[in-house]
Amino acid sequence: MELYLDSANLPEIENAFKLGFLTGLTTTPTFMHREGYNDVDSVILKLAKIVPILQIEALGRTAEEIISEAHRQNDLGLDKTKTVYKIPISLEGAKACNILRSEGYMVNMHLIYTLQQAYIAMQAGATYVCPLVGRLQDQGHDAISLVEQCVNAVNRYGYNSKVMFSSVRHPEHVRNALNVGCHTITVPWKVLQMMSQNNFTTVGTEQFFEDTKLMTSQVKDVFRTENATISKNATINEALVKMTLSKLGAITITEDDGSIYGIFTDGDLRRMVEKEGDSVLSRKLATLPSKQPVTIDKDAYLIDSSKLFKQYKIDTLVVTADGKPCGMLDIQDLL
Repeated sequence: MELYLDSANLPEIENAFKLGFLTGLTTTPTFMHREGYNDVDSVILKLAKIVPILQIEALGRTAEEIISEAHRQNDLGLDKTKTVYKIPISLEGAKACNILRSEGYMVNMHLIYTLQQAYIAMQAGATYVCPLVGRLQDQGHDAISLVEQCVNAVNRYGYNSKVMFSSVRHPEHVRNALNVGCHTITVPWKVLQMMSQNNFTTVGTEQFFEDTKLMTSQVKDVFRTENATISKNATINEALVKMTLSKLGAITITEDDGSIYGIFTDGDLRRMVEKEGDSVLSRKLATLPSKQPVTIDKDAYLIDSSKLFKQYKIDTLVVTADGKPCGMLDIQDLL
């Protein structure tokens, strides 16, 4: 099924066609007006240089006016093998379609709302026959059934026309188009962006990144060094300040020679305040019982730290280098 972008917004058109797999672009005078374009011809020429196939409106009240407009636009320098001229369905439009097709132009007969209109377009030789699904559904009609009937007519009677599913409102419409065997669909940028999205895909992809990070990254790539250690001669209040600055729930207490004396955690603080009140803030860390932390070398892989977090049911590891503390690793650093 061919995939067109339905837009006149230059930034999103440029972004969309960098994908490399879109068939072409459909646009309308309404889209052009909405974007505030004044020199429509120059915009058309610019778009023709960006997209593989461009579908533009050849508007007129009579067949002669429609044909004249198609000729005028083609004379701007467009390549008629890469340009499709859109014509609203009518008998005059069908007449113009038939003549333009005999001249080698491609034509999209659109604003189709009934099978009878689609039949006229097919009989006139339209390259594309374009029912507007969203608009029909807004009126309470079974638009999907209409598209399916159009596809069946093309297949049953051997018409060369392609049925284009248009007025797409959401990704479900794309699924509908695929299920009924539609030949082509044109979608807005917001729907195109949504088509590859699924929450399970996002969750699975993020899990792959996390697992790959654990296997290939080392502790030294992610651990924190600022405000990670404090002398045992400092007070609990000073430790609390450093823990706040580091946004960690623990801090390593060091001996005078830089080796590990112990660890102080926010859990320790809560328990001491509950028991002794805020007077504990002035106490020296050296007066606290020595509590040895779980450590990991900075050259270890993150998967090793993950095992330690699970084994000891803790949130913070003391990172060491040559046996001395040099930072902290929080469980959130693995994400």
